[in-house]
Amino acid sequence: MISKSRVGVRYRMFTLLATLGLLLSMTLAACGDNTATPVPATTTAAATTSAATTAATTASGATSAAATTAAATGKFDGVIKFGAPLSLTGSLNNESKQTQNGYELWKEAVNNAGGIKIAGKAYSIDITYYDDESKQDKSAQLAEKLIKEDKVNFLLGPYGTNSTKTVSAIAEQYKIPMVEGNGAAESIFSQGYKYTFGVLSPSSNYLAGVVDALAAQSPKPKTVAILSANDNFSVEVADAAKKVAEKNGFQVVVYEKYPNAETNLTSQVAKVKDSNAEILLNSGHLNEAIAVVKAAKELKYSPVAMGFSVGPGLPEFADNLKADANYVLGGSQWTSAVKYKGTDIFASSQKYYDDYKKKFGVEPAYQAADGTACGLAFQYALEKAGTLDPTKVRDTLAGLDIMTFYGQIKFDDRGANIYKPMVVEQWQSGKKVTVWPNDVAETKMLFPTPAWDKRS
Repeated sequence: MISKSRVGVRYRMFTLLATLGLLLSMTLAACGDNTATPVPATTTAAATTSAATTAATTASGATSAAATTAAATGKFDGVIKFGAPLSLTGSLNNESKQTQNGYELWKEAVNNAGGIKIAGKAYSIDITYYDDESKQDKSAQLAEKLIKEDKVNFLLGPYGTNSTKTVSAIAEQYKIPMVEGNGAAESIFSQGYKYTFGVLSPSSNYLAGVVDALAAQSPKPKTVAILSANDNFSVEVADAAKKVAEKNGFQVVVYEKYPNAETNLTSQVAKVKDSNAEILLNSGHLNEAIAVVKAAKELKYSPVAMGFSVGPGLPEFADNLKADANYVLGGSQWTSAVKYKGTDIFASSQKYYDDYKKKFGVEPAYQAADGTACGLAFQYALEKAGTLDPTKVRDTLAGLDIMTFYGQIKFDDRGANIYKPMVVEQWQSGKKVTVWPNDVAETKMLFPTPAWDKRS
């Protein structure tokens, strides 16, 4: 029988050994190289800490596979989970599908090449999508679901300024970085947020190139009419176009807004016709652009040029309008004609074009390239940061400066990419070609546009 005193001695010895063991473990952990291990977030809000910590832990995964063999074996050290609410149904579904294709092409290309390398380990990419039905409030709800329930590490942007703006508030609340490529309004970046980054050129550039290109034509037109949807993005584009037009000596004879997503625009186009405007500019989205062209033809209104912020860049534009799409101009974030030499996995616009067409069977629209560029920004930031810690990745994104197939990706202190220019496309004989600026133009702009009854 063991006495109470001997039990006390044994208990004190056990406690001492356990304490020494714990201290030894902590010392070894502190001395070891932990840069390859995802670091939990260190945010103050309990919900934020919980979500970010869990997300970082998700990515820790197995540690046996070498990064260099991941491409050959298909075995990775872990998974980095991205999430994106997208408008897979509703009025913005065509544009959003392009964005999703861009995300998927990036994911497939990087995974096939061995994944994202972080501190000697290789991580595969997984992306979870939810359908926001083209509703901005639902987009925000789904972003929160992605963070809290799906435990994604990072957010990829939704489609459109309105949804991007609501999701940016969620990214900020949970301190989860979001890189987006389809929300261009300056209002997104004027909220003082630190966790939202846009790879695309700001809204002020969307129609500026179209106006500059028309100002260089001979004989130079004199009057411009501007129709705009009343959403934040479209109004910013229209306001900027008006300033650029006036700066180029054009007289703006009509400037009118209509409800966002309105597709019965006959009365607005009739007003433009009555003004005898030589140029018609529209700031809106795909379905509105199609509606404007149809109304112009029905009313026998034949301006010397029509230019759009969104619409002509998408294949559905010509699919719907057929030959009536010819001569139409559109601002574009990217085309296969741009000549950037990137250090990314695609390297050139031509290779991106070829890879996209091989996978999806159609030409990429700029919205797809926008999406892919978002992934590339994350990839570079993660590999440079050497960690999945969301705050450290955010800090690395803030200082990113890379050249890709898409162009330069660099952010100002608001998170906007003001360093990448836009180009102008035109439909010619059923084919979309780059016509401005001259140093990347594939051919000359067809100008002036013949009257509807003079077209072959």
